[in-house]
Amino acid sequence: MAITVNGVEISDAMIEYELPRHVEAANPLQHATHELVLRQLLLQEAARLGLEGQDDDERINQAIQVSIPAPLVSEADCQAWYDAHPEAFATGESVAARHILFQPLDNTPLSLLRAKAEGILAEIQANPARFAELAQEHSACPSRAEGGELGMLARGQTVPEFDAMIFTLEPGQIAPELVETQFGLHIIQVTERSDGQTLPFEEVRDMLGQHLMAQAHGQALHQFLHVLVEQADIQGVDMTGALEPLRA
Repeated sequence: MAITVNGVEISDAMIEYELPRHVEAANPLQHATHELVLRQLLLQEAARLGLEGQDDDERINQAIQVSIPAPLVSEADCQAWYDAHPEAFATGESVAARHILFQPLDNTPLSLLRAKAEGILAEIQANPARFAELAQEHSACPSRAEGGELGMLARGQTVPEFDAMIFTLEPGQIAPELVETQFGLHIIQVTERSDGQTLPFEEVRDMLGQHLMAQAHGQALHQFLHVLVEQADIQGVDMTGALEPLRA
């Protein structure tokens, strides 16, 4: 059965051309067909409004702009959303850490590697000021050039074993034992710690306003498309689930 939108056919060739743009969808064929129907409805609405443009995308965008005025979001709206969603503006704790990595070689028994690493750990515990020097001399990580410095790390940014250790250490503290990960054995020191905090409203007000406007526009577009679908004579395709964000 042919697919038509108010009597205008969506051909197999049109669907075939559109299909590659939807390969990541759960049902690429259905997703492509739905979008072609929605675009055709918008093109028909642009024609009804007497809108012109250089191409279909421009005519579609004009139809959306005329039919859906830009939403207004006040500072009070932003403040209310900010107050209701404090978790959205919380920055997580982070630590600055450095390490010395010992990686096993094909012909080196792990027991010997561990003995070497424990010996260097003992040297560092006796004289922490030598950490950078010993990292440059012994670490198998490229960070050795920076004395083992890894910069600021947030939770979940490193492998689990490493992550679990660094967030138990205070600034200046060296892990009391070697940490073993998929990469090898690590001597770890935390040099700085930053607790999580909530970003002040003044810092996020503009970003939040843009977010709320985009959200309101998306809801209005969804409602507008729903009305177009309900009023149209669409044959040959079930439009259930079609009203997802439209790619212009």
